[in-house]
Amino acid sequence: MRVLIATDAWRPQVNGVVRSLEHLAREAPALDAEIHFLTPDAFRTMPMPTYKEIRLALAMPWHVRRIIDQVKPDFIHIATEGPIGLSARHVCLADKHTFTTSYHTRFPEYIAARAPVPERWSYAAIRRFHNAGAATMVSSPTLESDLAARGFRNLVRWSRGVDAHVFYPRAEKPLNFPGPVFLYVGRVSVEKNIETFLATDLPGSKVIVGDGPARAQLAARYPDAHFLGVKTGEELAAVYASADVFVFPSVTDTFGIVLLEALASGLPIAAFPVMGPVDVVGDSGTGVLDKDLRTAALAALDIPRDLCRAHALTFSWEASARQFLDNIRRVQSPLNAVVTGIAA
Repeated sequence: MRVLIATDAWRPQVNGVVRSLEHLAREAPALDAEIHFLTPDAFRTMPMPTYKEIRLALAMPWHVRRIIDQVKPDFIHIATEGPIGLSARHVCLADKHTFTTSYHTRFPEYIAARAPVPERWSYAAIRRFHNAGAATMVSSPTLESDLAARGFRNLVRWSRGVDAHVFYPRAEKPLNFPGPVFLYVGRVSVEKNIETFLATDLPGSKVIVGDGPARAQLAARYPDAHFLGVKTGEELAAVYASADVFVFPSVTDTFGIVLLEALASGLPIAAFPVMGPVDVVGDSGTGVLDKDLRTAALAALDIPRDLCRAHALTFSWEASARQFLDNIRRVQSPLNAVVTGIAA
């Protein structure tokens, strides 16, 4: 089965969407599938307003249709709601292609954090985008319940995984900072709520790995914190293994692959009791979820690292890819099948 995935999120971006798609493509051949991507690489791009690190593709439906005709996919999946996703959706509806979508990012909350736009307006537009597909893939039970309550239909599960061969407990400790070391990994932007972590009174050291539009401002405001920039692969894995607690201050993430990477590295979680941490940590005992982030971070210091590792091993990218492809096979029909319609 040849699947074409349309995505506005792509390299050199470092985020959960890109990681999920990369691992999916890596696992697919062993599951009798091949993944092709329709990405910003195929178009001219422009920097996204207020977030120049992300470039938006100047995608037009005719160009997207031409690429679809060249790839000749058995199925089309739309991963994002940006210009590429919108053009791919337009072509699928116009040409009667059955397609699925996935909901990765809570854009209504992100937009509301940056501009005076009511969340209900954004959710209405995004609901219409996704309800046109045969199914919308979501990463967790909490997200599924939230979207169902907002009128999203045909929701199916697509969980995430972790590469336990890269992320594992290590003896070497490259972070030479006073302990205990409290670590955050991810995009450095306002919607991630990092300032709450940085403003929390904790002993030892706070380390921030990642980049984004808020980095310079936060680094200037909190000079005692250590901002290391983007780390990937073995370098990132060694940083995880050097820390004592992984602090996840976000209240807007849908899942949080970094949570699994931290756990696989033997790192307990401190977070708010919200979507993402609730689904990954749950009642596993591998983290402390509390409305007081300081309470959670200090209590997490007592969690055994081997317990964290064992819980992370219950997630795999192979299982994630199998779930994605099973979702497609359940709704799959020839590319000329009639689309069921659009819901408001």
